Amino acid sequence: MAPADSASSPKVSERVRRRIEAAGRRFHANDNIAEFVDGEAEMKALEDELTAKMHDVLETLVIDTKSDHNTRGTARRVARMFLHEVFKGRYHRMPAVTEFPNASHLNELMIIGPITVRSACSHHLAPILGKLWIGVLPSEKSNLIGLSKFSRIADWIMSRPQIQEEAVMQLADLLESRLKPDGLGIVLEADHFCTHWRGVKDESHMTNSIMRGAFLTNPELRKEFLQLVRG
Repeated sequence: MAPADSASSPKVSERVRRRIEAAGRRFHANDNIAEFVDGEAEMKALEDELTAKMHDVLETLVIDTKSDHNTRGTARRVARMFLHEVFKGRYHRMPAVTEFPNASHLNELMIIGPITVRSACSHHLAPILGKLWIGVLPSEKSNLIGLSKFSRIADWIMSRPQIQEEAVMQLADLLESRLKPDGLGIVLEADHFCTHWRGVKDESHMTNSIMRGAFLTNPELRKEFLQLVRG
């Protein structure tokens, strides 16, 4: 990555944005930009900048952050939450994933789940809470990963502002490139608080799936996966 920019741009967010644009990369809400943040010191500076902006938001909402002990530290808490928790998939690199060869030549369907996932809609930044199932049909050339690593990868993808349809595609692309399976299936069922909490205040949830490889060409395999997922 390019060295830190000069002091001509005091805002760290502007420096990060300039690096991304110079590299010809996009920085949509669901993109990871960790490679463009120059270490822990710059992340801390970004947190400080965001804290100041969040304080301005509270001021604009006419919330007393001086005498109200409940909101005195809210701006800092929200900044930390966005950067290091609910949106960490944007600002932190992918967790380390140890891969090992398919020495036993496994070629039977494996299903991982349900994995609890948490995200936020990129329209209102309201929570998305759901359950995820991953079906893998390994090949002799597949790379295998530990069970817990599926959860960590899913959490990393989901921990950024998303829409559900794009989230499962991102996860499928990443798993397919890492595992190189003969088939991959993903089902995500989630509640969207942008509809629970606001708007129509509806209690419905959304389920969508994505199928790759043998899950597309073999209807019996797809049927087996979906039946096992639905119990």
